[in-house]
Amino acid sequence: MFAFLERHKKIILTSVIIILAALALFTSGKKANATWLESALGFVITPIQDVTTGVGNWVDNTLTNRREQSEIVAENEALREQVASLQSDINRLQKYETENARLSSLLRIAQKYPQYDSFGTTIIAKNPGSWYDVFTIDKGTSDGVKSNMVLCSAEGLVGKVLESGATYAKGQSILDSRSSVPAMSLRTEDLGVVKGDYTLMNDGLCKMEYIDAEAEIAVGDEIVTSHLSDIYPPGLTIGKVKEIKNDTNGLTKYAIIEPAVDLKHLDTLLVIDNSDVQAQNEAATTDQTTNTTDTTDTTNTTNTSNQTNNQTINQTSNTTTNQTTNQTSDMAPEEETP
Repeated sequence: MFAFLERHKKIILTSVIIILAALALFTSGKKANATWLESALGFVITPIQDVTTGVGNWVDNTLTNRREQSEIVAENEALREQVASLQSDINRLQKYETENARLSSLLRIAQKYPQYDSFGTTIIAKNPGSWYDVFTIDKGTSDGVKSNMVLCSAEGLVGKVLESGATYAKGQSILDSRSSVPAMSLRTEDLGVVKGDYTLMNDGLCKMEYIDAEAEIAVGDEIVTSHLSDIYPPGLTIGKVKEIKNDTNGLTKYAIIEPAVDLKHLDTLLVIDNSDVQAQNEAATTDQTTNTTDTTDTTNTTNTSNQTNNQTINQTSNTTTNQTTNQTSDMAPEEETP
């Protein structure tokens, strides 16, 4: 059977096509009712047509869906890349905005002290730990950085330069236990010295010592640098009073200070060049010393002169007295011996 079909498949297919074509022509007329042969053929062919139509539709829908899914995936990937690029631009713009605000604040500080030269710097390293107590900046002697120059952020005082290399410098914040800053209460002008404390540093705090027991300083007062420093310009914000305690001697008290600067997160700083003011202060101190020396020398010379005059007067007086005594003795009559 199969061999027969295999040998005559072309003839069979041709015959089937001819018969189907004839049936199509035969049934294309406008007859109201189909014949029994047409009905039989329709009964056989209609399910096959339904199946082939369904399969065709399924294939077409599948291919269309696959194509649309590929297009959607590609579009989503392009949109994700676009979103990532836009987010990167937003982050960069936010960083620039933050940096611009910080630099603007530093500029306002620089404008507050026009008598000082100033320039920006960036922190590139720090000591181990959560807080910036000792750190490294990217400016050194080649940029004019010297020891004791003041370091500020937009919020206020950070500290000073400890030492300087050619292309870097070591900075010390007010949290460092070696730090000492003359300070005062902005409200009451009560004086003290803000020092770093090793224990308080763990909480990001420092201590204001040597406050008079009768001082009216209170919790919440703003603490600024005082006018009694040769290093720090007056009026730089240090922080606020968090707590006040009495010293054991009963003569003074101290305050716990919360720095105004976030000393856990530092980046860009302002370096204030106070070398000219320091030179002026040193010159004034030298002049005062010279004047004091000159005054002392003049006083000593005057005292020496007075002593010499007194000695001369005493010698003259003694000589005159002796001569008078001798003359009186010579003029007296000698007694006769009986």
